[in-house]
Amino acid sequence: MNRLKEKFEKEAKPVLAKEFSINNSMAIPRIKKIVINMGVGEAAKNQALMDGLRRDIAAISGQFPSVRNAKVSIASFSLRAGMPVGLSVTLRGNRMYSFLDRLMSVTLPRLRDFRGTSLKSFDKSGNYTLGFVEHTVFPEIDPAKSAAPHGLEVTIVITGGNVIQSKKLLELLGVPFQK
Repeated sequence: MNRLKEKFEKEAKPVLAKEFSINNSMAIPRIKKIVINMGVGEAAKNQALMDGLRRDIAAISGQFPSVRNAKVSIASFSLRAGMPVGLSVTLRGNRMYSFLDRLMSVTLPRLRDFRGTSLKSFDKSGNYTLGFVEHTVFPEIDPAKSAAPHGLEVTIVITGGNVIQSKKLLELLGVPFQK
């Protein structure tokens, strides 16, 4: 069993049930999935750069990304419907927990001037989104061999639909929030 999943089952779950008076174990907030999303921008026109970004996201997540295509044409952006505009990966189960564990214990501490993650990144449903300016901050990526640095976002989707419960869950799992 994954270290973070074990921590959730043995430590976080009982604390959440007690603190929020939840009797039904299925009503306890839990992480449903993690979505990693990267907009490709100008890389969509360069196939070699697009392949490099695909390899980089596959190395970060351990899963090959799906290509997201534009749904509508926008002339001012010289964008046509069907053109690739992004790469996306959805992680569930053990891959999700191992990615989150590596994110919290290896990637975030490596960031320069890191003082914790923002508390303002929760949406109304209690999901949490982290944005990275460059994907090269992940240790799996060698900046010399990787494609040009691109931004990416990591969204942690949490069941329960409550910001307070989601925040407490992530705190118990060890996400370093700003003080």
